[in-house]
Amino acid sequence: MDVFLNTLSAVPWWGYVLGFLAIVAIRDIFFQKAHTISHNYPVVGHLRYWLESIGPEMRQYFVANNREELPFNRIERGWIYASAKKENNYEGFGTDRDIYAHQHIFVKNQMMAFKTSEGHPNTEHKDFVPCAKVMGAYNKRRKPYRPASVINVSAMSFGSLSAAAVEALNKGVAKAQAFHNTGEGGLSPYHKQGGDVVFHFGTGYFGVRSSDGNFSLEKMKQLVEDNPCIKAIEIKLSQGAKPGKGGVLPGAKITKEIAEIRGVEVGKDVLSPATHKAFSNVSELMELIETIADATGLPVGIKGAIGKLDQWEELAEIMLKTGKGPDFIAVDGGEGGTGAAPPSFADHVSLPWVYGFSSLYKVFQTRNLTNRIVFIGSGKLGFPAKAAMAFAMGVDCINVAREAMMSIGCIQAQICHTNKCPAGIATQNKWRQNGISIPLKSDRLAQYFKTFRKELVEITHAAGYEHPCQFTMHDIQVNVDDMDLTRNLRTTYGYNKTLVPFQGTQELYDCAYLGGKNFD
Repeated sequence: MDVFLNTLSAVPWWGYVLGFLAIVAIRDIFFQKAHTISHNYPVVGHLRYWLESIGPEMRQYFVANNREELPFNRIERGWIYASAKKENNYEGFGTDRDIYAHQHIFVKNQMMAFKTSEGHPNTEHKDFVPCAKVMGAYNKRRKPYRPASVINVSAMSFGSLSAAAVEALNKGVAKAQAFHNTGEGGLSPYHKQGGDVVFHFGTGYFGVRSSDGNFSLEKMKQLVEDNPCIKAIEIKLSQGAKPGKGGVLPGAKITKEIAEIRGVEVGKDVLSPATHKAFSNVSELMELIETIADATGLPVGIKGAIGKLDQWEELAEIMLKTGKGPDFIAVDGGEGGTGAAPPSFADHVSLPWVYGFSSLYKVFQTRNLTNRIVFIGSGKLGFPAKAAMAFAMGVDCINVAREAMMSIGCIQAQICHTNKCPAGIATQNKWRQNGISIPLKSDRLAQYFKTFRKELVEITHAAGYEHPCQFTMHDIQVNVDDMDLTRNLRTTYGYNKTLVPFQGTQELYDCAYLGGKNFD
């Protein structure tokens, strides 16, 4: 043994390196058959795969300019990070954006801006911007709800996101008086940290699932009764990342905790089909909405990405005839979101938000139904100017997913689907989750929301209005092309938004159905 150890110690360090490289070369040439490059160029060929794997990071930090990256460029991410940290989010020496670029947004300012009077809610609470409509008011639900914030957290499941991330988001919305959409993974303990909750379910019916995988009304009733934090219920018809596609949650990812929350078996693959079992047509969807609303007393809405309009038109006709229908509609953009999806779906299936929403809004507007519904927009709208455009087009609230993730530390690594999120947000890896300081990150989500609302109010006042709901299609212009230069939204999308009844911010502040806790 001593001779053997002495022999090993006599070998110089570079001898071990050469030996290791020789083993790799032998493996590359004689044993592995999967990669032609490493076979033809043993050892050196591995460098190519390594450089390819770090390519996105290299481009993000060293190659792409400030306005070039997708889905969110460096300036957009920087604004969210600075806003969340309560740092200086201004820019100096004028904009570096190409203001003549296609679809650039211009908000028309008023000659004399709106001025808040003494005692006005925005004089004391500069970020107080609740929804101008009450969910469930038209349909006389027993428990109507007015969201206390026009910006809220969109549907992201526990399971897709880590426990620490979900808890930070919920504590953050509690501090910001916003609501937190559960996503379709069920209501977890991490969603119950003080924030208002919108319970969301899809084709898997997780959390309200019967033993045969169908929807259980009894479980829904019990869930709402046991959890007063639930303020509304959302039925997912489709999502922007992969409309019309189901999914499989591998059994290896189903821990005991996730199984209990979702109502599934530990270690067994769970299928989320592409379509619902609880209804098969628009009439049955309407029946389910009314059944859930009657059983729970809560406002019930639907979420969808927009493509063909025939079934939406059928829904609108039934609403017109019966006087019933969803209390809110969340419109998701085909830009995709936190849901992992094949590129064929994320890139091509369903319309981008501006096209989808404008098409859908007209379906309800032509039938004088818009003021029955709270419209929620979701599709990269988490910036004040984009939100002003969305309000001018007819939305009443916006939901943000990726922007909320960035406020708690997401770096846009774009590996959400690998369980290797370096920020600990889109992963179930305990080590990576430990990097999330929940008190700190919840403060940052809340501060991002407050900064967003404050700047949206300032833009609104600059345009001469008191509340964003007062924006009209004529208040926003977008660059179209070289022939038309710029057009207002009315000319671009072919309709005028229906005016939202609004008596003043004080009325919203005094509303008995206002969500959140208090603003004092």
